[in-house]
Amino acid sequence: MIQAINVTLRFGKKALFEDVNIKFTQGNCYGLIGANGAGKSTFLKILTGELEPTSGDVFITPGERLSFLKQDHFQYDSYPVLDTVIMGNARLYEIMKEKDALYAKEDFSEEDGILASELEGEFATMNGWEAESDAANLLNGLGVDTEYHYALMSELDGPLKVKVLLAQALFGNPDILLLDEPTNHLDLDAIAWLEEFLINFENTVIVVSHDRYFLNKVCTHTADIDYAKIQLYAGNYDFWYESSQLIIKQMKEANRKKEEKIKELQEFIQRFSANASKSKQATSRKRALEKIELDEIKPSSRKYPYIDFRPNREIGNEVLTVEGLSKTIDGVKVLDNISFIVGREDKIAFVGSNELAKTTLFQILAGEMEPDEGSYKWGVTTTQAYFPKDNTQVFDTDDIIVDWLTQYSEIKDATYVRGFLGRMLFAGDDGVKKVRVLSGGEKVRCLLSRMMISGANVLIFDEPTNHLDMESITALNNGLIKFNGVALFSCHDHQFVQTTANRIMEIVNGQLIDKITTYDEYLASDEMARKRAVYNAN
Repeated sequence: MIQAINVTLRFGKKALFEDVNIKFTQGNCYGLIGANGAGKSTFLKILTGELEPTSGDVFITPGERLSFLKQDHFQYDSYPVLDTVIMGNARLYEIMKEKDALYAKEDFSEEDGILASELEGEFATMNGWEAESDAANLLNGLGVDTEYHYALMSELDGPLKVKVLLAQALFGNPDILLLDEPTNHLDLDAIAWLEEFLINFENTVIVVSHDRYFLNKVCTHTADIDYAKIQLYAGNYDFWYESSQLIIKQMKEANRKKEEKIKELQEFIQRFSANASKSKQATSRKRALEKIELDEIKPSSRKYPYIDFRPNREIGNEVLTVEGLSKTIDGVKVLDNISFIVGREDKIAFVGSNELAKTTLFQILAGEMEPDEGSYKWGVTTTQAYFPKDNTQVFDTDDIIVDWLTQYSEIKDATYVRGFLGRMLFAGDDGVKKVRVLSGGEKVRCLLSRMMISGANVLIFDEPTNHLDMESITALNNGLIKFNGVALFSCHDHQFVQTTANRIMEIVNGQLIDKITTYDEYLASDEMARKRAVYNAN
């Protein structure tokens, strides 16, 4: 068990948390939710002891081990992958190293033998002999192939490092597991594996995530941070949303009835306060009126952008024809004779673990990269807008936001452009910020503004939900569902893919799998089951 007792955290005069009391118990998985800036990651740091609260205490049941997903991708660069995972249990790793040092001594003494015996006993108690195989199983489950297990962390790319650090957090059956955005940069197969792991995990889990499907799948409780307080709900994300909306509705209804009663009492008092025969009744009603208090209904601090893609032109029957596309990058053939035709009502999700193949295809279709072989042709009625995964070059300028967006608008009017920025929650002085210094989420919202202002009838998205909060993901999801055009996209958000796509494509070993189906149906298909079996076997 881990418990926050009267926890307050202040930065100057601003209170991020105020007298928070909450208990997290064994056997439950808690989804910690809240708007950007509400303090989700900060609260996790308070629970780990990394950050001291202004006042209050954190209590952990004596003897319980806490594990926290670390975000420093370079901290373990000098260590082998397996060692990095086993470090998730610091005491076990310390025993392993201490044992190795003892047995390597040339002058092994009697005292060394006694110490070695004690270490071996503790090592066995902690299932040390299974440590390497347990670590390997975690890595394999997350899609880190065996060939990388003995490599140095410095030799791995970013996505693989993320998986190793996640395996480290999960290693050794911790009593309390804290996960801050564990699905970031994970492919959908790895996310599915993590979901099953957490569903079967018997200890305490507290997780921050913007993935609604993930939270619905794994969480037994939801802890909502709003207005410096944390309110606990029994149930997953959807249950929290329905419950919170119902509570607000009930409070509004109660206030409406109170307001009707207030009006009725005021009218009686006004009519009969000067009437001697009714004066006692009027006085009684005055007292009743004074006792009526309306419930304070605070609107949520969450802010939802308004995302609405409106094509300037209706799309024709000929949208896109791709014939025999091939592309080799760094000696690896990521696209191998890819061919497909896109229809005017298609919303195609590109799924699977091959991130490079998806990005390469999108860059070719957006005209940013040339294929080695093959061709593609856009229909004459189409106009395309592209959302790149890597936006570094797009924002490599000293332009302020308004000027940056104006260059992509046919109408060069500042008020018109600011309207699109306002929909994406850029208000007032935000328009004069330089795009170079924007946060990751702000840059994504700028790119979405650019796509809206373009009026394109074909939208290409390469991982658009990265860096977005849950409110923005929901708004984008709804905007794409309503979009009356064609969409090609990749995304790690299960709910986003399931509710938007009517066609699924996956590139496996350079070859294309193409199914007209929903995402859930695709995952349940025989072909996907065979692919998943191969994936898990690795």
